[in-house]
Amino acid sequence: MVRVSAGFVAGVIAIALGFGACVAGAQQAVTTTVPIAKEVDPLRTDWPNLRRFHEEDVALPAPAAGEKRVVFMGDSITQGWAHYGVPPEPPVAGVTWVNRGISGQTTPQMVLRFQQDVIHLKPSVVVIFAGTNDIAGNTGDMTPEQTEDNFISMAELAHANGIQVVLCSILPAFDFPWKPGRAPATKIVALNSWIKSYAAEQGYVYVDFYSAMVDARGGLPATLSKDGVHPLPAGYAVMNPLIEAGVAKALAGK
Repeated sequence: MVRVSAGFVAGVIAIALGFGACVAGAQQAVTTTVPIAKEVDPLRTDWPNLRRFHEEDVALPAPAAGEKRVVFMGDSITQGWAHYGVPPEPPVAGVTWVNRGISGQTTPQMVLRFQQDVIHLKPSVVVIFAGTNDIAGNTGDMTPEQTEDNFISMAELAHANGIQVVLCSILPAFDFPWKPGRAPATKIVALNSWIKSYAAEQGYVYVDFYSAMVDARGGLPATLSKDGVHPLPAGYAVMNPLIEAGVAKALAGK
């Protein structure tokens, strides 16, 4: 008969208890370290916000015979046009407006949705009205050249698909309330100068909102904007005849 000492038994028991404690601790650690599911940032899964107009784009039929469709591509200032600016029915018979402005967007985001929200809609004219949020750095700091490249990309996509191009000046802004201290006034002047020159070189229509709306500081006056960036109805009232004339000029070249 093999004899087992009391010390040996005690040692085995101690090891077993220790192992059990380790297993329990490991289980507890696994339980407490499982990550909690977080809501996914839509900018990580759909940076250009293609979902915003996808269903509307799919549902929109091709232009009817004789219809001249005009798509407005831009940011919140374009988006606001649908509520405060261009009337639902354009003043010219046979012309229809399609607003594809998304608040906060920058030109690189617009380039990525240009096929879906402009080209696939088969417009006669596209109005490209952007750049404010590039200067504000909404999706990160950008050089003027990067913004210019994105204007070129959108305009060339339109031109390659037989769409007439209208390029708009950026509205004046002395400061951005959501990004103060970026001194946008002179940057806007410089970028507008480039947009105007590029439009002339390529034979595109240029619409100059800036000159009709700027105040002595290089911003928007309080009569036209509450926050110094987004137009009030009075601001859109200044813009409407200018864009209508620009679109008419572009359609005449179609």
